[in-house]
Amino acid sequence: MANGGGGGGGNSGGGGGGGGSSLRMSSNIHANHLSLDASSSSSSSSSSSSSSSSSSVHEPKMDALIIPVTMEVPCDSRGQRMWWAFLASSMVTFFGGLFIILLWRTLKYLWTVCCHCGGKTKEAQKINNGSSQADGTLKPVDEKEEAVAAEVGWMTSVKDWAGVMISAQTLTGRVLVVLVFALSIGALVIYFIDSSNPIESCQNFYKDFTLQIDMAFNVFFLLYFGLRFIAANDKLWFWLEVNSVVDFFTVPPVFVSVYLNRSWLGLRFLRALRLIQFSEILQFLNILKTSNSIKLVNLLSIFISTWLTAAGFIHLVENSGDPWENFQNNQALTYWECVYLLMVTMSTVGYGDVYAKTTLGRLFMVFFILGGLAMFASYVPEIIELIGNRKKYGGSYSAVSGRKHIVVCGHITLESVSNFLKDFLHKDRDDVNVEIVFLHNISPNLELEALFKRHFTQVEFYQGSVLNPHDLARVKIESADACLILANKYCADPDAEDASNIMRVISIKNYHPKIRIITQMLQYHNKAHLLNIPSWNWKEGDDAICLAELKLGFIAQSCLAQGLSTMLANLFSMRSFIKIEEDTWQKYYLEGVSNEMYTEYLSSAFVGLSFPTVCELCFVKLKLLMIAIEYKSANRESRSRKRILINPGNHLKIQEGTLGFFIASDAKEVKRAFFYCKACHDDITDPKRIKKCGCKRLIYSKMSIYKRMRRACCFDCGRSERDCSCMSGRVRGNVDTLERAFPLSSVSVNDCSTSFRAFEDEQPSTLSPKKKQRNGGMRNSPNTSPKLMRHDPLLIPGNDQIDNMDSNVKKYDSTGMFHWCAPKDIEKVILTRSEAAMTVLSGHVVVCIFGDVSSALIGLRNLVMPLRASNFHYHELKHIVFVGSIEYLKREWETLHNFPKVSILPGTPLSRADLRAVNINLCDMCVILSANQNNIDDTSLQDKECILASLNIKSMQFDDSIGVLQANSQGFTPPGMDRSSPDNSPVHGMLRQPSITTGVNIPIITELVNDTNVQFLDQDDDDDPDTELYLTQPFACGTAFAVSVLDSLMSATYFNDNILTLIRTLVTGGATPELEALIAEENALRGGYSTPQTLANRDRCRVAQLALLDGPFADLGDGGCYGDLFCKALKTYNMLCFGIYRLRDAHLSTPSQCTKRYVITNPPYEFELVPTDLIFCLMQFDHNAGQSRASLSHSSHSSQSSSKKSSSVHSIPSTANRQNRPKSRESRDKQKKEMVYR
Repeated sequence: MANGGGGGGGNSGGGGGGGGSSLRMSSNIHANHLSLDASSSSSSSSSSSSSSSSSSVHEPKMDALIIPVTMEVPCDSRGQRMWWAFLASSMVTFFGGLFIILLWRTLKYLWTVCCHCGGKTKEAQKINNGSSQADGTLKPVDEKEEAVAAEVGWMTSVKDWAGVMISAQTLTGRVLVVLVFALSIGALVIYFIDSSNPIESCQNFYKDFTLQIDMAFNVFFLLYFGLRFIAANDKLWFWLEVNSVVDFFTVPPVFVSVYLNRSWLGLRFLRALRLIQFSEILQFLNILKTSNSIKLVNLLSIFISTWLTAAGFIHLVENSGDPWENFQNNQALTYWECVYLLMVTMSTVGYGDVYAKTTLGRLFMVFFILGGLAMFASYVPEIIELIGNRKKYGGSYSAVSGRKHIVVCGHITLESVSNFLKDFLHKDRDDVNVEIVFLHNISPNLELEALFKRHFTQVEFYQGSVLNPHDLARVKIESADACLILANKYCADPDAEDASNIMRVISIKNYHPKIRIITQMLQYHNKAHLLNIPSWNWKEGDDAICLAELKLGFIAQSCLAQGLSTMLANLFSMRSFIKIEEDTWQKYYLEGVSNEMYTEYLSSAFVGLSFPTVCELCFVKLKLLMIAIEYKSANRESRSRKRILINPGNHLKIQEGTLGFFIASDAKEVKRAFFYCKACHDDITDPKRIKKCGCKRLIYSKMSIYKRMRRACCFDCGRSERDCSCMSGRVRGNVDTLERAFPLSSVSVNDCSTSFRAFEDEQPSTLSPKKKQRNGGMRNSPNTSPKLMRHDPLLIPGNDQIDNMDSNVKKYDSTGMFHWCAPKDIEKVILTRSEAAMTVLSGHVVVCIFGDVSSALIGLRNLVMPLRASNFHYHELKHIVFVGSIEYLKREWETLHNFPKVSILPGTPLSRADLRAVNINLCDMCVILSANQNNIDDTSLQDKECILASLNIKSMQFDDSIGVLQANSQGFTPPGMDRSSPDNSPVHGMLRQPSITTGVNIPIITELVNDTNVQFLDQDDDDDPDTELYLTQPFACGTAFAVSVLDSLMSATYFNDNILTLIRTLVTGGATPELEALIAEENALRGGYSTPQTLANRDRCRVAQLALLDGPFADLGDGGCYGDLFCKALKTYNMLCFGIYRLRDAHLSTPSQCTKRYVITNPPYEFELVPTDLIFCLMQFDHNAGQSRASLSHSSHSSQSSSKKSSSVHSIPSTANRQNRPKSRESRDKQKKEMVYR
């Protein structure tokens, strides 16, 4: 039978048959047991004719009752339709149950009324009879009431049990509810399958698989209906529920189908109404948790269920036809065509290609279009709005196997993300196989979204908060390699920003305590709160980058060596090399900018050599600059076995697996230090050819190198091994074997002696006692003159030195890292303008600070601590004078009152009178800071105070101060300066400086918030406003510093956690985690007595500037090579040079009056020097400098220029220099006055 025409004819005939033989259906019930052949249609016609003879219907109408039936299982030879039987079963069930419920309620009501009246009569009788009634008469009544109570209790228990079974409060209930829903969807799917068949067809239950499944489903629905009926409190309302109506019109027809062996689609489409419960099911399964998701699923389920149900009704009536038209006006429509028709109708489009022909269908469409249009107009926009408001970045991160990922959160903006990605994904790094996952609760704007798309291969963004554990699970924080938290450097309330980041750390650590966290902090005192987090562990890689600490530390180091802040900032930032052909200062500056800090393990070829030897070898042969190593202490009880030692000196020998810190242009160059092989690479001159060789590791063992050095030359006589009689027979016996194993290369005697001596300390010596005595005390190379030998810089002071110290006086803090004094009241350090003018201040540091009582504290302690490091002797400390609001400085004083040589001049940095009072023209450095920078919305005006102060100082004019200073120095002495000290002599340089007559020559460093404001600092430069900060002239000259340059430390710390330790060691003067824990306890430094252990902490190197105009290196200043200077300073004085501070116009052939200098980082070996150069170097601590200085002389050098006082670097004592200095001083002073530079 065809789906269309055949079904229509059958409908017509069935309608007639149903109308004519409704009383004789029993004769046709068992017709399915008959078997028909191909001519069954004619017998069916005769059967219907004979059947019509006994009916009351006219003969012509009986011919229309003949319909085709399925040929597989004929169920009725006369082709009669039984749709009314299916419908009647549902109607009888519904109305019959409804009648029974109403009847029960009526009877119950009447019984209650009757019992109520009887109760009143009995009560009246009790009142009338009073106490005449015996107790025995009431006993039967009590027994009856107890029986009723017991019966009610049993029914209540069954009802409660049924309620538990169908509720979602228990696991059984949830399973049952979900199972019922799933079976309802299954029954609806079976309906979809059967909808392709005629509306009514003959089906054999034993052969129809879908009917069997449908029967099983409906049996389960029947049982579930019983449970629901028992658990219902109000049976009437339960009977009228939607789910109950669905069961009435779907369950009974299935049983009728089994009995009649025929199927009728009927109202089975009502199963689609079960979709309304879809959101409840998802809530039971904890899939839907948010209100928006629940609302969205509710709207979708109601819309779809209504749509499918209405389509099912149209499908039924259009394929059946109108009953009063004898079902002759039907049309063949598939169910999905009806679905299409309903959607077109709801949307009011009405194409007209499909439409209802039956009257029932059209009548239904009239009423449905009212509700459907209203539903479509309200539900669809709301659904679209909910879907549109759904987070675009609300998914979950899928980890890639073999690839690490990090999570970046906090202050996520276009500026912060672009700076982070530019440094993190820089090409100079090794292949960065790390995926970056950003997590922020605000969706990115278009610019930031475009940035993410440009880096889509390595960057993903998810919207959420790290304070929400669900969002942390989405970004797989438990498997992340690290979590980086960015801070808003420009916020108005730094403490609130730090508190937010601390809460982020707490949330992340609470979710996964083992995750490594690197966070930015704005205020130093807030770092103490991180120590309160139990799972915070800096030993496991957790780091807090305090921007205020590092920013002020960089500025403090510039007070000791001007330009150092620029050099260090460039070293820890990834910059690409920019080649300039023209011979300008930018060419040399940018060549240095391309250098960065890297770490690499040293080759076994360096094991046993001293640090200066390895450093020289790396610089000369490998073209690498090594400035520090990670030293592993042999003391296992030490609190920190691993320490980072910067230029430790010649007493320290390189161990196996030592980590070195290098300055190089990219990571590939640093690999040379790891691949270097003495046997294979000794004769290679091109460092690019130094690559991994095939030598075995045994070659580089200590004994192998020991024998090879012995074989090449003898330490004592310098002759070859065969000509030497000093060598033991045991070693000489292995010469032939060693020759075959290790090829001989050209090794100088000096190199051999230096390398060999490193092993003599560890290997059993074969030398005679006389030779031991002769060579044992020599630590410097043989070509070092005894007159230039220095005290070993990293040894603990001798007992005689300790005895000379007053153990009852606390000069240093408890850690021995900083100079300390007893707390002083702020009134004792306040100077009036007249007192400051009468006090001779020279070689000091002037700190101009803008702030008031409401300004955020910037942490001036971080500026003072590096200037009070214990590796300076007390007389070398620069006096610090603060010029600013006394109300603000009182708030900062609690952290400053333990530092010596600190004074305060209340006033304003914009007052020239205050500046002249503190002798700003004689200072070694003027620092301009502001605590009001973040309180202004306009970024261009954030630095207005600092810029005005800087321009104000540069425009000042001064008289000749030398004569005044000489006159005043007879009666007044700067605080902390003893007039009897040799420092006051012209030898030390206090009075050597020529006069500064203009403020342009005053060394200034200005802190900026907005990078673009750097263009206003120098009026004579041509910097474009869009130029990056590091390319501007003020930054290259070291006169401007912005906190934005510290952003690169996040990436540098992630790739190497030792980098942050190194930079903090360099710029903070020696702050350690132990010191931070102490400050967190008391918020102040604690004084301590001098012990050998604390005094040993003074033995650390410091940054200084070395002048080439005179001194032991003056011969290299005029046309010498930087490499020669590097080797001489390293071999002779253990000074490690790493940069040049050069006059801006030094490359010009014509003389220039410009005094500006710029920074050159790590110049090459053949770089030509000029006499006016200042050399950045790392020099050792000199114990003798703190004792009698009468026998010591000092080279003329300055942290700014040779025109300024030398207070940071002293030269090594030399008898010749000491004798010739008085004779040559006049000529040198004259030369300096002619060439003023800074």
